[in-house]
Amino acid sequence: MGSTLTTLIARNDESFSFLYQETIDGFGEVRFFDPETEVPAFEGVGLLYLPGGYPEKHLEALVGNEACRQAIRDYAERGGKIQAECGGMMYLCKEIVTDEGRFPMCGVLPYSITARQTDRKLSLGYRRFVLDGREYRGHEFHYTQFLGEVPASVCQVYNAKGEPVSTPVFKYKNVLASYTHLYPYYETDLH
Repeated sequence: MGSTLTTLIARNDESFSFLYQETIDGFGEVRFFDPETEVPAFEGVGLLYLPGGYPEKHLEALVGNEACRQAIRDYAERGGKIQAECGGMMYLCKEIVTDEGRFPMCGVLPYSITARQTDRKLSLGYRRFVLDGREYRGHEFHYTQFLGEVPASVCQVYNAKGEPVSTPVFKYKNVLASYTHLYPYYETDLH
């Protein structure tokens, strides 16, 4: 009998808190870790799930756990499968910029996120996109933005009215990342 791969989920009361129980249940066997205080072990892991939350409110702790950020970067570079949504995507980026300075994150994605007060802008709404023959649905809710121009997306994202929006989706090796919080069981295979 083959072994079942585990989904490793980042969880913290605020920095990685946006978790649906339905999503957790859908992953099957799961393990949790706190990116502020722990270093994940990837043995037997089939997916690293980085949910949304407010990493911009816990930057010192996240920066302080350099071993965790390096372990996640190494996992991504080895081809490990990662799904990162909103705050999780921000954590995978190069840095988060605030009014207090620049804070290095995992560096898997080469983008800078701004959480400065003057850059705050509400992005809100239902989202839908098709990638690699699958339809994904979810929602977007955040005030942080990309610093500078919005990076190119690997696919077009649409709102509930079917209108294109500028929310990018990133695919790097086996990493899928976006500001979109994906709804479980709404991934439809279009083949």
